[in-house]
Amino acid sequence: MPHPLRQRILLTGASSGLGEGMARRFAAMGRDLALAARRTDRLELLREELLAAHPGIRVETAALDVDDPHSVATVVPELADRLGGFDRVIANAGIGKGASVGTGKAQVNRAVLATNVLGTHATCEAAMEIFRAQGAGHLVIVSSVAGIRGMPQTRTAYGASKAALNSLAEGIRSDVLGSRIAVTTILPGFIATDINVGRRGPFTVDLDKGVDALVAAIEREPAKAYVPEWPWRPVASLLRVLPLPVVRRVT
Repeated sequence: MPHPLRQRILLTGASSGLGEGMARRFAAMGRDLALAARRTDRLELLREELLAAHPGIRVETAALDVDDPHSVATVVPELADRLGGFDRVIANAGIGKGASVGTGKAQVNRAVLATNVLGTHATCEAAMEIFRAQGAGHLVIVSSVAGIRGMPQTRTAYGASKAALNSLAEGIRSDVLGSRIAVTTILPGFIATDINVGRRGPFTVDLDKGVDALVAAIEREPAKAYVPEWPWRPVASLLRVLPLPVVRRVT
């Protein structure tokens, strides 16, 4: 059966990278957007750009730091009220800086884990409360192929955070299975964004191609999607079974 049109979309982490790219794609599709991020100056510039290019849509913005759960619990429903509800929430905000464990950078790794896991959890709590009240909605959690296996060096905490998101998304999906609430886990491969500077591996795609694949996957509303599908679905299957020394070399 076709999926319902998700007209009203909240995007976290919308001021740059994948979030900014998705905002442009969904605006071009005529969707109404709520854009949230810490950098409100960039959000306002993006809002002006989108409204100038697509005057028929609505774009609301708000400052949001997902590290502050009280702010998330307040800002997300406020944005929903301003937009008349949400049909889709894309929990995209995250950070990627990290270091090898035990090299004196514990605070950096802790920040990655806190933002990516607890920040996404806070977003999911606020989104699911709205969807449960509505009886419908589409929750999208942006994870990563880095969460499939343990990753070395700068990716260790990042990969662990994304593995946690895979489990979080599946747990929420299990909880609402059979309802009109859909939950999608998106696992991007290497896409050329600021978060991947210095960590771009084989099969890296440019931002435009990555965003196109990401939006197409979200629109299909699968339980799980690798982005781009080729080569990351077969690569993900290999990563699960390869010996750790091989995984270390290829990642």
